[in-house]
Amino acid sequence: MKKKTEKSNKKHKGLKVFGCIVLVLVLFFATINIIPPKKNLEENPFVLKEGQPTMIAAHRGGGDINPENTLLAFKEAVLTHKVDIVESDIYMTKDGYLVFNHDSYIDETCNVNGDISYEEMESLIEDESKRHYIADMTLEELQQYNFGYYFEDENGQRIYKDVENFKDIGLQRATADQLFEFFYESHPDLMFILEIKNEGEEGKKACKIFYDMLKERFPNYLDQIVVGTFKDEIGEELKENYPDLLDGAAPYKAAQFVLTQYLGVNLFDNSSFSTLQIPVSYDIGFDLNLVSKSLVKRAHKRNIAVQYWTINDPDEMRTLIELGADCLMTDNPKLMREILEEYK
Repeated sequence: MKKKTEKSNKKHKGLKVFGCIVLVLVLFFATINIIPPKKNLEENPFVLKEGQPTMIAAHRGGGDINPENTLLAFKEAVLTHKVDIVESDIYMTKDGYLVFNHDSYIDETCNVNGDISYEEMESLIEDESKRHYIADMTLEELQQYNFGYYFEDENGQRIYKDVENFKDIGLQRATADQLFEFFYESHPDLMFILEIKNEGEEGKKACKIFYDMLKERFPNYLDQIVVGTFKDEIGEELKENYPDLLDGAAPYKAAQFVLTQYLGVNLFDNSSFSTLQIPVSYDIGFDLNLVSKSLVKRAHKRNIAVQYWTINDPDEMRTLIELGADCLMTDNPKLMREILEEYK
């Protein structure tokens, strides 16, 4: 009988200890989620103000409706479709100009290889040594080519393939200073999401050219531009030497932020970025759904803007607008403008 009583007491004591541990954990998680997190920055123009509709970011200028990264695309996105944000990637030419292009080479978007079919071109660039890299070309050399050459309209027609006055139309590759200069006076509230693609010393040089250009010629745009990079050393360069530029979350920092939010330990996230740029899901062996109102709310507590990419489906646009996303990056700003009109 005595042994049974001792055994019962031990079991009871074990349950009490377990209960205490559970209670401590519950209180711990409750406390860290009650404590208001420190804001990443006090003022963030990329976070929606009350009553403001989700912002439209023209991905590469809106590559579904105009030849991507051309002056034509950027102008139509802003002037016709009234986008809030222009999004693109930046590369530096051989002579130090910053141009917009998605890849380090230009073969897939222009007639640099002459009058050949898209199929011939794809076959040609499989050999990396035959590609035409921006870093090996001067701006003057780059501007010889028609960057609407392979563009197809909604009917599948290559409407700019044979145009002779392509520069008058705006089908040359756009430079950063051209874009800023064109909109600086007429659209002082225009914002930008830009990514510096060069790495190493070339990337650091591109950072300096970019920052000096803004500071000297377009200072009012300084706090309306988010600059991102996939290169760790360029991210450190921007943070250390150009801290007044807003930064977007690098992929691993975005993943870290999402993970801490989903685990409820967001107080331990020490990120400092201004914008969380994410797809609707991450592939981590399975699809981790990122379409989460909780994620958006937690980001907003830190004054971080949540921007989803690249959203071209109308139903997906509606879902994310209703979720409270600050911005959708889209190849079709015309479509998103039409969707936003529904909510008026």
